[in-house]
Amino acid sequence: MSTGAEATVGDGDGVAAPAPASSTGVCSVRHGLALLVHLCNFAISTQQMNLSIALPAMVNGTAPPSPPNASSAVANGTVMELKVLAPVYAWSPEIQGVLLSSLSYGSFVASVPSGYVAGLVRPRHLIGAALLTFSALSLFIPLAAEAGVALLIVLRAVQGVAQVMIQTSQYLIWVKWAPPLERNQLITISISGLMLGSLTVLLVGGFLCETLGWPYVFYIFGGIGLACSCLWFPLVHDDPAAHPLISAAERGHIARALAQQDCEPDQALPIRAMARSLPLWSGLLSQFTEHWFFYVLMGYLPTYLHSVLHADLRASGFLSALLLGVAFISIILGGLLADFLLSRKVLSLLVVRRLFTSVGVLFPSLLSVLLPWVSFSLGITMAFLVLSLATSSLCQSGALVNFMDIAPRYTGFIRGLSLVFVQLSGVIAPTVSGFFLSQDAELGWRNIFLLSAAVDVSGLVFFLVFSRAEVQDWARAQTLTRL
Repeated sequence: MSTGAEATVGDGDGVAAPAPASSTGVCSVRHGLALLVHLCNFAISTQQMNLSIALPAMVNGTAPPSPPNASSAVANGTVMELKVLAPVYAWSPEIQGVLLSSLSYGSFVASVPSGYVAGLVRPRHLIGAALLTFSALSLFIPLAAEAGVALLIVLRAVQGVAQVMIQTSQYLIWVKWAPPLERNQLITISISGLMLGSLTVLLVGGFLCETLGWPYVFYIFGGIGLACSCLWFPLVHDDPAAHPLISAAERGHIARALAQQDCEPDQALPIRAMARSLPLWSGLLSQFTEHWFFYVLMGYLPTYLHSVLHADLRASGFLSALLLGVAFISIILGGLLADFLLSRKVLSLLVVRRLFTSVGVLFPSLLSVLLPWVSFSLGITMAFLVLSLATSSLCQSGALVNFMDIAPRYTGFIRGLSLVFVQLSGVIAPTVSGFFLSQDAELGWRNIFLLSAAVDVSGLVFFLVFSRAEVQDWARAQTLTRL
């Protein structure tokens, strides 16, 4: 990372030469690209959570469905009239659970195939088309709900497929756009859009349901996604060499920084070599273990605040949003810090990956184990949770991005594979936590936090032993044995 007016880069002969400020400053095309990917992640995150926010209003509304009263709406022009006209459905808790999970059905099935396709199709086209599809389908959710719950489930599953295409393809952009010493900050800026999107929905989603009616949650955020897709196609290019707005200085800076990196995608996958690669397995298992506590918090934090700390539901929602805000800020600062340490040659890349992962695992694990002992105080508990989310965000500059170090040629496929482990964690962690709570409501929380810490630390140990930061032999161009 370079924040000064001038940075030093190699000139190809091993001699350091000053690079113009325009090639390394934050006002660059690649940082603008990071902002566009950030907006893309913001859009899919808001649309991912909008059904969760709108569902209580869709099912538990107090006003029965009634035919439109055009004269009343025109004469009064009141927001309340719009609210009354929003339909309400008699969906059972089981149906609601299927609806909330339907997005994950599509994501889980498409994770690995979309990762493979991402290596064959230009990321610009794949992400733009997926974002356009995802957002357009959001506009049809109210109509699908009116037509029948089966159609709504299918629509959300298709959105899940589009979502996972965006999640796998966006990392391929940074293979050609991100200099190694800026990769952490560019990735974390883009990924932080997921946190900001979730935070925004939590803050304004309920207000929209209460004022305009629940359909507008889908119309507004779907419209934002369509606007982002309109910006995406003209402003994003797969390669710096093809971008019409990039300066020669920045183009040369990126080319020199990536000159030694073998990043051209390959249609043939070295499956056997991948299966035997312990560095790859260390990163995949980290995806599973480091998301465990996150999914526990996202699934049960409001319940914990309400049942154990006796916070009212409105306060629980606000505190949950506060934690997402902390994670949004921390993930960006973590990327900046990692690149600072690398650019100043304070630490090697492998040490940065292991150090950030260790801090991002050990501190949250310790604080989570201590949570039952401070349950007498809402303030102390929130302080512990804020510190947990802040430090765990460092993992994004640690193990969670390590796959780009060891196999840049197969970034899309490995990212798709890693999403399978993330989604498995998202399924297993809340399920096990629910089992503990059903057995003993009081001791269940203690067991949940102890298990989360144990899972997280076990993944850390495996990562510390087997992780690497250099390109593996099976990911190099000269590898001949493929399956």
